[in-house]
Amino acid sequence: MKRTMIDPSQLELTETVVSIKRVTKVVKGGRNMRFAALVVVGDKNGHIGAGLGKATEIPEAIRKGKEDAIKKLIEVPRDDNGSITHDFLGIYGSAHVLLKRAPEGTGIIAGGPARKVLELAGYRNIRTKSLGSNNKQNVVLATIEGLRNLTTPEEVAKKRGKAVDEVIA
Repeated sequence: MKRTMIDPSQLELTETVVSIKRVTKVVKGGRNMRFAALVVVGDKNGHIGAGLGKATEIPEAIRKGKEDAIKKLIEVPRDDNGSITHDFLGIYGSAHVLLKRAPEGTGIIAGGPARKVLELAGYRNIRTKSLGSNNKQNVVLATIEGLRNLTTPEEVAKKRGKAVDEVIA
């Protein structure tokens, strides 16, 4: 599904650091320590992005991760009660994240990495289950991939050449 480019300067983005890993490279003179930060940004109103930043200092890695996440911003569909429009399975690598619709009052039922993505995207009622790999980076990217591929009832109706009421019923 084709989404339009988003101008990040018009959004009030919030950032969350999902994970910080210390990475070591063994070289002839000893060990090189670096840090990799997985950062998720969103405006809690249907825009979400995730990025990875790598640097020798933690704050620099977080800054780079935030910049990368802003470059990868996408717009995701939400329905009237702050849930997704239909159930879907997001897949990235060996991580699978099952996204399920939920009625009003359910809240966000999700594991750590998926929860951060859904909160920053602005969902209020959704259930998820992480299947397969529990690697934080892959779970975050599988969740975003699932949200990216969701379709709205309007898009389905237009594709089928029907009215929205016919598609929903």
